[in-house]
Amino acid sequence: MINNILKSFVLVIKKPIGFFNAKPTMASSCVSVVLLLFTLLLGHGLFQLEASKNACRNTHTAQPYRTSYHFQPAMNWMNDPNAPMIYKGIYHLFYQYNPQAAVWNASIVWAHSTSTDLINWTLHDPAMYPSEASDINGCWSGSATILPGGEPAILYTGISSNNKQVQNLAVPKNSSDPYLTEWVKSAENPLMEPPENIDPNSFRDPATAWLGPDGTWRVVIGSEFHDKGLVFLYRSKDFVHWSKAEQPLHSVEGTGMWECVDFFPVSTDSLTGLDTSKFGPNIKHVIKASLFDTKFDCYIIGTYDVNTDKFIPEEGSIDKVTGLRYDYGKFYASKTFFDSANNRRILWAWVNESSSEADDIKKGWSGLQAIPRSLWLDKSGKQLMQWPIVEVERLHGHQVELPSKLLEEGSLLEVTGITAAQADVEISFAVTGFEKAEVLDSSLTNPQLLCSQLGSSVKGALGPFGLLVLASNDLKEYTAVFFRIFKDQDKYAVLMCSDQSRSSLDTANDKTTYGAFVEVDPVHENLSLRSLIDHSIVESFGAGGKACITARVYPTLAIDEETHLYAFNYGTEKVKITSLSAWSMKEARINKIIQQEDHHILMDS
Repeated sequence: MINNILKSFVLVIKKPIGFFNAKPTMASSCVSVVLLLFTLLLGHGLFQLEASKNACRNTHTAQPYRTSYHFQPAMNWMNDPNAPMIYKGIYHLFYQYNPQAAVWNASIVWAHSTSTDLINWTLHDPAMYPSEASDINGCWSGSATILPGGEPAILYTGISSNNKQVQNLAVPKNSSDPYLTEWVKSAENPLMEPPENIDPNSFRDPATAWLGPDGTWRVVIGSEFHDKGLVFLYRSKDFVHWSKAEQPLHSVEGTGMWECVDFFPVSTDSLTGLDTSKFGPNIKHVIKASLFDTKFDCYIIGTYDVNTDKFIPEEGSIDKVTGLRYDYGKFYASKTFFDSANNRRILWAWVNESSSEADDIKKGWSGLQAIPRSLWLDKSGKQLMQWPIVEVERLHGHQVELPSKLLEEGSLLEVTGITAAQADVEISFAVTGFEKAEVLDSSLTNPQLLCSQLGSSVKGALGPFGLLVLASNDLKEYTAVFFRIFKDQDKYAVLMCSDQSRSSLDTANDKTTYGAFVEVDPVHENLSLRSLIDHSIVESFGAGGKACITARVYPTLAIDEETHLYAFNYGTEKVKITSLSAWSMKEARINKIIQQEDHHILMDS
């Protein structure tokens, strides 16, 4: 059998397009060859990476910023999540991947991994790479649609031989294979080309299609026209021949290019997720756009009439600064799918680096995926809620709980007994003394700017209070995730911040501070905060998922066992910790091949 595998390996490296269509250095070529050979061996069942004994282990001494339970490839560049789905009980994640380097270039392929729990993943051969006239210059992002017979179809953007962004179709070669390891591109490609008067470089990223009661498929595609962001609507009876509707489904002036668009229903009376083709009473719809100009993932909630294809937005709109966002930190090119096995909508997103390109090349990788999140409509109907999928709790290790504790002015309380560099922390605060709250300056409406001006070291009345994570023992390094409370006319405004300004002594990193206002009443509700900490990423969820902020940080002192975790209150008024639970997190079995400093591939026997 091994001879047959090696023969197939020889055939693969002779392909003119795909893994080896650039000129890498000899060292990177060797690593890429070994990676591809390992992938082939894995695909033939010679390595079982779901068994932790045989899993390739991350050595944090050599790679202190690699994560342990977030999805990321063994090496090289990754960006957009593509076509996530569940098929025959198997979860699939495709993603934009450069098999040659830790930077983006035209060699991007559709990498492919599968899972039974959305946490532990098995690697497969790439599902697609540039090979036809309709995608010869690039296979870009797209989405999966489950057809009425239960089989999946992928619509994706290709860069054609004349350098236009066009939309293509791919289907499984063998739909009886639950792992969907081979895909066939339609002979009809391209199915959709840029409309007249549209820049051929501004027509991309089809969403999951939906089937109307009239038996017609509909899909939206992101674009722009004279700085007006928009989603074109297309219709089809057979999923192959598509025609453009006269009007876009929605557009907003001054928002620039909309990419990685999404359109899906949400229930107004249940936390249950809905299939994309679900319509009827007690349902609203969401349009999400990744704004190319600002790299924000913004969304709007509204009412959609499938009979007239009219979308009526409700309060607010997609906006470059003030619009509703999934996440107010590093979180982009997101994609949702309906998990039919658990009746929930799952959100994926790419989290890029805050390090320099030179550092990315040095460490040999760039980019990871946020922990998948369950997503539903808040009971107010005005915003979406997000929470880490429950499966992540299977990685919980040793737990510590602290009793209620009053934090005086300037208090710092260390949380010990867990692995602070790899943890899940939940804390809740009760606040009093509202008469001392500072008045919110009406001219400061941008929460990110407000958090930047009022960082964790700036003392207020009600705040800052929260968590210091990835902190060094001497507090020369830490990332602060915290709340501040202001008096805002006849109510109180709660500001949530993630302050990276002191996250690292390395001055080459981007250490932007992020912020969001949280729709919560601190007089009648405790303020809760949850942070998932994983070496170089901190995902924080305020007020049960009403505001989310993701940060990438690279401490030089707070690494592995030298990492500390603190609860703090630097405000002048007392706050009470009503509950605190923290868990050490186990390492997920995400099959990896780690390129060490000496370029060897290390594997457990």
